[in-house]
Amino acid sequence: MKYLGALVVQIIQSRAAHHSALCRVGSEMCHRLKTKVLHLGPVTGDGPFLPTDVADILSCTVKALQDGHVVAVPTDTIYGLACLAQNSAAVREIYDIKERNEQKPLAICVGEIHDIYKYCKVNVKEDLLRDLLPGPVTLVLERSQILNKDLNPFTSLVGVRIPDCAFMRRLCQMCGEPLALTSANVSAQNSTVAVHEFQDLWPKLAVVVDGGPIGDQSRLGSTVVDLSAHGRYRIIRPGCAFSSTVKVLEGKYGLTLELLG
Repeated sequence: MKYLGALVVQIIQSRAAHHSALCRVGSEMCHRLKTKVLHLGPVTGDGPFLPTDVADILSCTVKALQDGHVVAVPTDTIYGLACLAQNSAAVREIYDIKERNEQKPLAICVGEIHDIYKYCKVNVKEDLLRDLLPGPVTLVLERSQILNKDLNPFTSLVGVRIPDCAFMRRLCQMCGEPLALTSANVSAQNSTVAVHEFQDLWPKLAVVVDGGPIGDQSRLGSTVVDLSAHGRYRIIRPGCAFSSTVKVLEGKYGLTLELLG
């Protein structure tokens, strides 16, 4: 009887241990796959009051970012992946998710023009910044000392964006620091203009903000222009706003095109 009792106890303990192991595996899988897909309604204006659902989505996204996670967000050009630019581990996670070459830089995204002066050294008129931003343009400038040194450590420059997207500007304002921002796709694949197009990445993200199809279906992304040299500009990527950007730079401010070497 003692032997039988001991055998029963051993069987029960073995089953309990097996069940515990399965629960741990299941919990880990759920943790990895626990992605919140949040459907965003229209966000208009920059006033202090937002619809309740939009405010809730912003709060949820901010918390995920502040917890060190990567999220997917709509912009004015294509869908993007974002994390806090000052969080080195989160920046590395974006590279891993995208399978991105570590020598390719990430841009930063801020909410207001005055934020640019905190993270970049600006040598153009503020009016020029305001003529291009918010909008589908990335301005490449000298980075300031306050910006995370693990973000693009191979260059003294950084691209900065203020998307013409009320949700993104409010998100940056609520975070109180810049976001690292890149396209929501695996490197070398097409840019995405709807969330279902990067569904394979969802399990690696804490939040996917579904803002519906992006109005500009060109998939060209923002126009990237280097303004780090005084009185000159270089087009790094023509993007979707090439003509209007050149018109502002040359026609209004007299900057000279510097050809890429």
